Amino acid sequence: MTRTQPSTIRLHQNDNVVVARDDIAQGSNIAGETVAAMVMVPAGHKIATQAIAKDEPVRKYDQIIGFASSDISPGDHVHTHNVVVRDFDRDYMYGADVTPVDFIPEHERATFQGIRRPDGRIATRNFIGVLTSVNCSATAARMIADAFRGDALADFPNVDGVVALTHDYGCGGCAGIGLNYIQRTISGYAKHPNFAANLLLGLGCEANQIGAMMEAEKLNPSDKLHAFTIQDTGGTAATVERGIGLIREMLADANRVERVTLPASELILGMECGGSDAYSGISANPALGAAADILVRHGGTACLAETPEIFGAEHLLTRRAVSREVGEKLIEHIHWWGDYTKALGAEMNNNPSPGNKAGGLTTILEKSLGAAAKGGTTNLVDVYPYAEKITKKGFVFMNTPGYDPASITGMVAGGANISCFTTGRGSVFGCKPVPCLKLATNTTMYDRMVGDMDINCGRIVDAEATIPQMGQEIFDLILATASGSQAKSELLGIGDDEFVPWTVGAIL
Repeated sequence: MTRTQPSTIRLHQNDNVVVARDDIAQGSNIAGETVAAMVMVPAGHKIATQAIAKDEPVRKYDQIIGFASSDISPGDHVHTHNVVVRDFDRDYMYGADVTPVDFIPEHERATFQGIRRPDGRIATRNFIGVLTSVNCSATAARMIADAFRGDALADFPNVDGVVALTHDYGCGGCAGIGLNYIQRTISGYAKHPNFAANLLLGLGCEANQIGAMMEAEKLNPSDKLHAFTIQDTGGTAATVERGIGLIREMLADANRVERVTLPASELILGMECGGSDAYSGISANPALGAAADILVRHGGTACLAETPEIFGAEHLLTRRAVSREVGEKLIEHIHWWGDYTKALGAEMNNNPSPGNKAGGLTTILEKSLGAAAKGGTTNLVDVYPYAEKITKKGFVFMNTPGYDPASITGMVAGGANISCFTTGRGSVFGCKPVPCLKLATNTTMYDRMVGDMDINCGRIVDAEATIPQMGQEIFDLILATASGSQAKSELLGIGDDEFVPWTVGAIL
């Protein structure tokens, strides 16, 4: 990091803590704060700049991130040992911060080189998929896809690959909301424009029957969607042979695509943060929020998710809701999560993870305030249930768990055709059939894991770039990636095992 910069970061004048840019030794004076560190404070962690009495709020981002569990002195390390989460009132103020969006004139809007399907859907990649209704057909699906590795697609350069997307659900009491979610997720992938064609493979006796799912989700068999079961086909070997033969028939047609100039308004950006640290809310998340704002101004769609990880920051989103109805949709999901976790003997405050805490995040409130920054500043135009099709242009929200693979799986099922993933600890993630860009929150991790990271947003912490500058850089890379430039995760081949539909309900 640039050593000429102050040793700490103050995020708001009303805060009673600052954030360490790097490790701070005991006794070090904190420039501009008239305090000295009472103990060694690790990079990313917080230092009190004034006395905080027991039970008084700890403030960061000019928001409450917790309450002192004991008296905290100026210069103290502020973390899990002296901060706790408690309930407090938040004013949702539905729509109070709604402002007109400064849209870019249509003739000046950005473009990318994408794929327009015959029915008008817009793709950023061109895969053939092998989807599964149940875990019992997973191995057969992988055997089919494995036949197209190596040089098997050499004669089909416009096909990005054949990928088997398997999961561990589909039977064993799969019913109710759990059945709805798995069916909606598989259907969303089957309809996703980044698939030129699909096989839908089942066992035959599972709870998630292929026929019932296709009827419920209005999926129709065609030369681009073949659905069959292992039991009806005559076993594993016969199924694999049939699947390989069908894909061979699909390849020539899939290879006929060509990229054309399309407006950025056709992009649906899925936004995720994982392996977060204290820099997430300072660098990569607000930078991604700035990129989301640019995309919205160009007529596109940016989707925020992870309901448990906006808990404590939801009042900042409801104030941007275009109507009370939209804002209340979000709060209904927050309340559902409270009931759901309570029924399972857990609570929303069980977050952050051990890695988050090691990176300086103390409470779910602090983590959520940083995570919500990915949503930028434009109006919240709609809120969607898990894996539901995204139809509105602008900034939207989808109810997903905070678990990264399940969250992005839901957004892709909803139609996201590009994704960005911010990380401070160093998450490795890919998301076939959708490219996923990795945004590092700090330079130390970026340098250590440069083979996985696409952009170093740690330059903001290092005072080498501003949030708007990084936002523009991210937006430009989104356009290039949507046009065919490969993300680091694609170059590494990551993405086959990250399809994780959200499992809700009893497994019997």
